[in-house]
Amino acid sequence: MPRHPMRVSSAIVLLLASSLSVFDVLAGPAQEAERVVAIAPPPTPLPPEAQSRDVTRFSFIAYGDTRGRRDGLAIQYEHSVIVDSMLAQIKRLASTQYPVRFVLQSGDAVVNGQDAKQWNISFVPLISRLTTEGGVPYFLVPGNHEATTSPAGLRNYLDAVSALIPPERSPRRMPGYTTYSFGYGNTFVFALDGNIAADEKQYQWVKSQFEGLDRSRYVNVIVFCHQAPFSSGPHGGPNVEQPTVELRTRYMPLFNTHHVRAVFSGHEHLFEHWVEHYTDTNGPHRMDLVVSGGGGAPIYAYSGEPNLGDYLKANEASKVALQHLVKPGVERGSNPYHFVIVRVDGERLDMEVISVDWGSGFQPYRSNKVELQDPPR
Repeated sequence: MPRHPMRVSSAIVLLLASSLSVFDVLAGPAQEAERVVAIAPPPTPLPPEAQSRDVTRFSFIAYGDTRGRRDGLAIQYEHSVIVDSMLAQIKRLASTQYPVRFVLQSGDAVVNGQDAKQWNISFVPLISRLTTEGGVPYFLVPGNHEATTSPAGLRNYLDAVSALIPPERSPRRMPGYTTYSFGYGNTFVFALDGNIAADEKQYQWVKSQFEGLDRSRYVNVIVFCHQAPFSSGPHGGPNVEQPTVELRTRYMPLFNTHHVRAVFSGHEHLFEHWVEHYTDTNGPHRMDLVVSGGGGAPIYAYSGEPNLGDYLKANEASKVALQHLVKPGVERGSNPYHFVIVRVDGERLDMEVISVDWGSGFQPYRSNKVELQDPPR
């Protein structure tokens, strides 16, 4: 008598279910997704703001764009050369009047911020060297490669910096965002998420932070973000991306109103320096805009000047004028891997560009140093 097809099918289903159950027991529970290991905190973090009130002399480092060609497979080699040089400079300055007190990184830590392996293998171990061997706090803002508008990218970024940036519910951390700020000595720093420059909540939070500052203490206000308001690489020049439009139209007038001294950004894998002059009821002012994206990512080259007509026209009342103080090279080989050291001496700021590897000896100002102020009239 032939078997009933439904009975045969049921037997097969039961057999498969039994086999899967046995497999599940042998395999154990489902594996959780890999999580990013937190960058080690420095042995001595920045003190509470009130404790550093009287500090008027120190240095800080700024750079960006460290993503490497082998992220997730090996330590970022080009970035490791940068870190070695930073550690040497931190050691050199430790016994001077201008020790390095923190590092600012303007984003694009890894190629794919949604991949925890890239953080854990290629980036976090290098930065933990800076924080532990160098003993300095490290502050990172998200670039477009962090993909913090995605759940995985946001989680990975926050896991990486969890021991470094102000915690949630801190008055210096925007609730639910990657945006934060901090003060040290006579200098206040804004970590701005340029990826969401159009976000009204972020704008209002930054504005409220500006309005609440004690400017008798914080004579120097610094901003760092990923995208540059002005640049001449492939992300700037003739190609104006939407975050850049938002930075120009929304944030630059705000920066002028509150007399921001300098903006450090990356996104372009090169070095360039802009200066904006403007005038208000307090007289003439200067803002330096430094693009430092030579942290290890593939080097870019000069692509052309940006169209500034609309920006200058919109700010005619403030007599805004822009100077492209340093242009990047038209060949990639003339744009080296580098970082910058900013020295704070009261209200005076100066900057040194430190280039590494084949770019050693880079002198964008006929030297590698420049003062971030106009000469006396």
